[in-house]
Amino acid sequence: MIRRNIRLRKEYLYRKNLEGKERVIYEKKRKIREALQEGKPIPTELRNEEAELRHQIELEDDNTAVPRTHIDDEYANASERDPKILITTSRDPSAPLTQFVKELKFVFPNAQRMNRGGQVIKEIIETCRAHDFTDVILVHEHRGVPDGMTISHLPFGPTAYFGLLNVVTRHDIKDKKAIGTMSEAYPHLILNKFSTKVKGQQTF
Repeated sequence: MIRRNIRLRKEYLYRKNLEGKERVIYEKKRKIREALQEGKPIPTELRNEEAELRHQIELEDDNTAVPRTHIDDEYANASERDPKILITTSRDPSAPLTQFVKELKFVFPNAQRMNRGGQVIKEIIETCRAHDFTDVILVHEHRGVPDGMTISHLPFGPTAYFGLLNVVTRHDIKDKKAIGTMSEAYPHLILNKFSTKVKGQQTF
């Protein structure tokens, strides 16, 4: 297991290094494109590489014009492979937080809830990697009120933190007949016009 993690880590760092080199080449080609479109001379520092870069530009299509990142690769098979999610809490969760986590299990498809007990985050992450989990959700609380959620994509990120405000669980609603039973249908997400790059962060 340790050797496998070392190998995966080396591969991750190698891909990150390649990504940096591709970004530098992309910026050079972008400057040449802009110069050609605006009728300006090619920047002096790029004149020695102009012929090679222009040849690369001519061979590009919609899929290769913008360099892909390791984050793109992480989610490349998202439509083919269902996510496997582990949901857990901070240590010694209160009753409201435990109830909230139970309800979160219905929100995220293929989610499994785990009582954290005395386990540290590093142990949880290693266990999830060994059992092919794709994501880990850690829910936090402040004085018995859920106030945050950390979502980490495995094996190496990205990781995001979301603050939670005014959380109301089904347990808190007195008239449960008015809201009916909780749907277990998969949520349908519409992610149109998301053009901002995701900023990667190494996981635990």
